[in-house]
Amino acid sequence: MKEDILLVGTGALSTLFAARLSAAGHNVSMLGTWKDGLQALNENGARITDADGCERTFRVRATSDPDEVKGSKHAIVLVKSWQTKRAADQLKGILAPDGIALTLQNGLGNRERLAQDLGPRRVALGITTTGATLLGPGLVKVGGEGIISLESNPVLAPIEAALRSSNFNLQIVSDTRSLMWGKLVINAAINPLTALLRVPNGELLNHPWARKVMSALARETAQVAEAERVSLPFDDPIQAAEEVARKTAKNLSSMFQDVRRGAPTEIDAICGAVTRRGEKHGIDTPYNRSCWQLVKSI
Repeated sequence: MKEDILLVGTGALSTLFAARLSAAGHNVSMLGTWKDGLQALNENGARITDADGCERTFRVRATSDPDEVKGSKHAIVLVKSWQTKRAADQLKGILAPDGIALTLQNGLGNRERLAQDLGPRRVALGITTTGATLLGPGLVKVGGEGIISLESNPVLAPIEAALRSSNFNLQIVSDTRSLMWGKLVINAAINPLTALLRVPNGELLNHPWARKVMSALARETAQVAEAERVSLPFDDPIQAAEEVARKTAKNLSSMFQDVRRGAPTEIDAICGAVTRRGEKHGIDTPYNRSCWQLVKSI
């Protein structure tokens, strides 16, 4: 069954999702504020290029006016964590009473912020390790085929079916906190280092000192997760982080992309969040704290 899907955001992942959902025949609308991105998406469609440089284009509708997408029943939130408040404000006025907003964002606190405006029953949690590099407005390069993990929620069935039909790797999980903290371990280990060193994800594995710091970041985050009484979705946080770096070796992390174009990053919701939660439990997180401060400084 073909669905009407609203994507909140016009960045790298939003463009990737738009292209693949549209390719599967779904009607895709995108809500954002980036003028160049909106114009490119409307004029040229969502464009995606693979590792061989083959570019494909798919039709989407992009707008900055929430009224144009009012009544949406199925929304996927893909904006940066610092943009979540704005997304919540917009969705409050446009999401159908029986609609659902699925957050696939990085960091802690996004689901809670959306639920403040929409109510907990209209917000669902998901995690994705799929990578995409923004080459220009409306144009992305696939950076590695990851997994989309969704909480078990019958209301998500139409979105789940749409994602499966678009050839995303999908899995359903019962423990959403495990899901969220598992992604946080990966983000904390990879994103700040790639942003500071200005390298693709896979390069972290080729440099012994970078690999050592990546391991320390993953270990610290896992320790805080344990203090939060969270059971992670993997036994070895270091192995899990390295596996994602390997699978998305050529991808530029979202934080690296943000730093490169002088945009705000999600460091507060990642390493900052780990540091603050660690303090609450009396756990020292020197590697997360240092990366938090260094990324903030640039």
